Amino acid sequence: MELADLLVPGAVVAGVKVTSKKQLLGSLAAQAGKLLGMDERRILEAILERERLGSTGLGGGVAIPHAKLAGLTSVMGVFMQLETPLDFDSLDGKPVDLVFLLLAPEEAGAEHLKALARVSRLFRDQATLAKLRGSSSSDALYALLASYGQQKAA
Repeated sequence: MELADLLVPGAVVAGVKVTSKKQLLGSLAAQAGKLLGMDERRILEAILERERLGSTGLGGGVAIPHAKLAGLTSVMGVFMQLETPLDFDSLDGKPVDLVFLLLAPEEAGAEHLKALARVSRLFRDQATLAKLRGSSSSDALYALLASYGQQKAA
């Protein structure tokens, strides 16, 4: 599974201005709702339910909030680069500035885990993280993310 399989151009947003974790999760849910034609409150509730189990802030300034939703037919993602890092209750206590939301169908097992693993690999690649942090446009971020798997395979 490649990142290009999870994202559409409208799912990648640069320079997002939010001041709290809840506001960030609401922005992610709103963007996903718009792309999916689903109620953003339903998406937000699913994300918050997962966050109550433990923070999805991995450390190093990155987070992968995720949830399963009835009505989805495939795994999809929303990526946001924040203008200013914010507290996300991350494992290392450091603020987050790169966030990749993953939403999966309720019955998705292996597909959901493969997508999480793929995004986790992306977020461990320091060179790619530097490029993501250095990009200032949504289009540039999308191109970088969509080509990530192909760069590694070449």
